Amino acid sequence: MPVSQNIATVLPGSKTYHCGTLTYTKVGLFVLFSWLLWGNFCFTLMESVVPSILPLKLKDLGCSNWLMGLILTTAPGILNMTICPYVSFKSDRYRSKWGRRIPFIIWTMPFLCASLALMGMGGDLCGLLQRNSEFLRHFTPATITVILISVFLIMFQFFNMFVGSVFFYLFNDVVPAQFLSRFMGVFGIVGTGAGALYNYFIFQYAQSHMREIFIGAAVLYLVGFGMACLMIKEGEYPPPEGENKNSGKGVKGILTFFGESFSHKFYWFKFLATAFTAAASTINAFNIFFNLEMGLTLEQIGKINAISSIAMMAAMYCMAIFVDRWHPLRICVYGAIFGVLGNFMSMVWIFVTIPGNYFFWLNLGNVLIGTFLTALVGVASFPAEMRILPQSRFGQFCSAQAMLRSAFTVIFGVLAGLFIDLVRNICNGSDYSYRFIFLWITIFSGISTLFLVKVYIEWQRLGGDKHFHPPAPWSLKGIEEIPAVPIVGPQSKWLSISFLLFDGIMGVSMLSIPVLMWWMYSKQQLFAFKWYGLAVLPLCILGWLCWMILKQKIRSDVVAAKAGSPLRNGIPHHGMLIILGSKFLLAVGVWVCQVLVTVTLNLENGSIVFGIANGLVNFLLIGTLYLMCRIERGFSVTVDENYESTDNVSALSAV
Repeated sequence: MPVSQNIATVLPGSKTYHCGTLTYTKVGLFVLFSWLLWGNFCFTLMESVVPSILPLKLKDLGCSNWLMGLILTTAPGILNMTICPYVSFKSDRYRSKWGRRIPFIIWTMPFLCASLALMGMGGDLCGLLQRNSEFLRHFTPATITVILISVFLIMFQFFNMFVGSVFFYLFNDVVPAQFLSRFMGVFGIVGTGAGALYNYFIFQYAQSHMREIFIGAAVLYLVGFGMACLMIKEGEYPPPEGENKNSGKGVKGILTFFGESFSHKFYWFKFLATAFTAAASTINAFNIFFNLEMGLTLEQIGKINAISSIAMMAAMYCMAIFVDRWHPLRICVYGAIFGVLGNFMSMVWIFVTIPGNYFFWLNLGNVLIGTFLTALVGVASFPAEMRILPQSRFGQFCSAQAMLRSAFTVIFGVLAGLFIDLVRNICNGSDYSYRFIFLWITIFSGISTLFLVKVYIEWQRLGGDKHFHPPAPWSLKGIEEIPAVPIVGPQSKWLSISFLLFDGIMGVSMLSIPVLMWWMYSKQQLFAFKWYGLAVLPLCILGWLCWMILKQKIRSDVVAAKAGSPLRNGIPHHGMLIILGSKFLLAVGVWVCQVLVTVTLNLENGSIVFGIANGLVNFLLIGTLYLMCRIERGFSVTVDENYESTDNVSALSAV
């Protein structure tokens, strides 16, 4: 029975839940979630294949880095910049008995699967074409295979745009609002689990069984995802507000799209934040080559990805409950700011080289300690957009964001490849150049974070936790009403606990140095011993003093907030401080292991680099905390208060 059927009529007397014209019982919700999650499982496996395997295949075929950037990011980015906005805009306004999202998925599914399978058969098709064409024999098999793969990749990306553009919008249309964040948490767990299975069992055969992997992914997607789409039916939608039947057509449709989507600086800030995140991510296509340069095997890379995915699943299960309590936008902003610091920490590998087996365990440790923060931000990302973008035009605004993101992907995809090629030339053609990907990521993720901070400040100005409604120039009110979900604001008890974690970060960093210096002295590494005494230890002591000053300022503001007085600095949210404090405290443990490894391997310069890097990171951590206080100043004026919604929540059924 399709889950869209009104199950309340089948099971009278049961408690029901509503999403627009759809009505569910608990059994109905379970069935709905089951099909959506099964569809996500198949979709994630299909999506994992192309970006993980094609870079290896193209490099084996002799592609330069700039050409790989062109094939893997720029060409798909152009499609995303054009097809995605069109599909999203049309699907918001499309009405049929099958709904407004699912038809776009079903119609394109056979073509998507065919192009995916043909991509995996590029080498076989090259041999077939050369055997039957005298002209093609003048070209090398590698050249023809690259061309075939590129053509099929463009076909795949074209049809995948129809799916990727509407699949995630479907959740907002069929899942009751009170279950969205919890659903997204479980959704993330299933997707991560699918990725873990792929990385652990399949990725190690990427080079030897590419054809079988691509064909298998195509068949699974066609059957599994196809079944999910047939079993989920959407409800009925009202006509778009503020438009006539011609507003979405031709030139008027284009003007409507741009006029509404880019109507307010709040949306500009959000779109630019996403665009620069995409610019930072374009270089991730070369991440596998960084891991290979660091001495890892494909099997080890797959195991790291699989283990981290399993840890991510557990973390998502734990973290999903906090998304609504702390507000998903707040989580994304804090995560982005401290994520820049994490990328900066990774740049130490530009200066340090250790054997692959040691790097495997240290890298795995770094990945695992960041799991809870990554999981929390991952679960919060899509709900944040649901909470700040207009629901009636959710697809349109997501596609406008995707269009700008794709424009950046097109440009920076080529620039990322050129950047690697430039560094490669400086490094005399060595794969050492792949270590500089973290420099690229740090710069552009930092720019993205600046715009996201502007989003947060503007969101606070427009009402924040209690009264925010998205700007809507098409509405007579100038806003589109959305439900304001109650959140938990800064709590003094939990702030005190978070302070203990940061005390631990500074204290362990400082107290571990005499022990490390003793180890260096016993190993006769006097050069490193001297640097730790003259530079690293003073840095850590100074960082501890700065933290003591900042902690006292926050405590003073907590007292002022309780008394109803103005704040001088601001109060950061306790929840994110606990997550971040735990992450960086564990990171100190990994840092100690890094130093012990380099001392054991007689790598004095590496020991010094790790020590100075840890001291700098402590300073940047304090600076980042101070930045968050300043951002919150003027808004976090109360503590120990639950923010209850006082707004009209009639918008729950607006979509």
